[in-house]
Amino acid sequence: MKFQELITKRCSVRAYKPDPVEDEKLARVLEAARIAPTAANRQAFRVIVISTESCKSDLRRIYGRDWFVQAPYVLCVCAVPSEAWVRKADGWNAAEVDATIVMSHIVLAAAEEGLGTCWIAAFDPAAAREVLGIPLEVIPSAFTPLGYAADSALPKKRRPLTELVRRDRW
Repeated sequence: MKFQELITKRCSVRAYKPDPVEDEKLARVLEAARIAPTAANRQAFRVIVISTESCKSDLRRIYGRDWFVQAPYVLCVCAVPSEAWVRKADGWNAAEVDATIVMSHIVLAAAEEGLGTCWIAAFDPAAAREVLGIPLEVIPSAFTPLGYAADSALPKKRRPLTELVRRDRW
C-alpha cells in the first residue's frame, strides 16, 4: 500500500471484533514502534501490550468506554523522561514527543496490517499507573485498542490546508 493511501485509509475505530490478532501482525506493529525516529535516537519510550481478556474491568478504570476493551489488545505508549534527549538552550525534554511519534508509527503500521486503532489521550493517568504498575518517573502518554474493526470507517472531516499552513511567517 502506498503511503498516501495508508494515511487516508487509517481511521479511529470505536467498535472491534473479538477475533484474535495474529502474533506476526502484532510483532510487525511493535517493530514499527521500535524503529520510530526519536530525538538523538534515545528511544525514551516503552510500549505496554495488554491482553484485554483477563483485565477488562481494570482497563475500564483507565478509560471507561466499552469499545476500549473489545479488541484483543490495548497498547499503552509511555514516555521515559530520564532517558530522553534534552535541549540545552531551555531544558525541554523530548520524551513525550518521542512517545507521540511512536504511537503514530503504531497506528499506521496497524492500518497497513488491516487492524484498527483509536488514539486515546483522554484517559485517567492515576488509574493507568495503578493498573499497569507504571512508575512515577514514567509518563503514560497514549493508549490504543488493537484489533479488527467491527464497522466501516466514516469519511474524514479535515480543515483545508489554507487554514493549517503558513508560509515563511505566522
